[in-house]
Amino acid sequence: QHDDRPGFQYDHEAFLGKEEARSFDQLSPEESRERLGKIVDRIDDNKDGYITTEELKTWIKRVQKRYIYENVAKVWKDYDLNKDDKIAWEEYKQATYGYYL
Repeated sequence: QHDDRPGFQYDHEAFLGKEEARSFDQLSPEESRERLGKIVDRIDDNKDGYITTEELKTWIKRVQKRYIYENVAKVWKDYDLNKDDKIAWEEYKQATYGYYL
């Protein structure tokens, strides 16, 4: 446990990504250990059997970047009300402040 956030969920999501962390929550401890082992193999870029701080930082940045792109794609769909792949100011206002307007 860390003082910056209570529990393990923050680290869990940083390490796996939000969606992947949710799927891990459903696994048994054995399945979780097996899948984490496969992920650790992917993190170990130089395949020396150890994960360096740099390899871990690179992995977390990759996971967070994927989360950002997925989130932008989802939000884009929510804001692009007429589905023309553009977000007009009126669409943005409606999606953001709709019930206030």
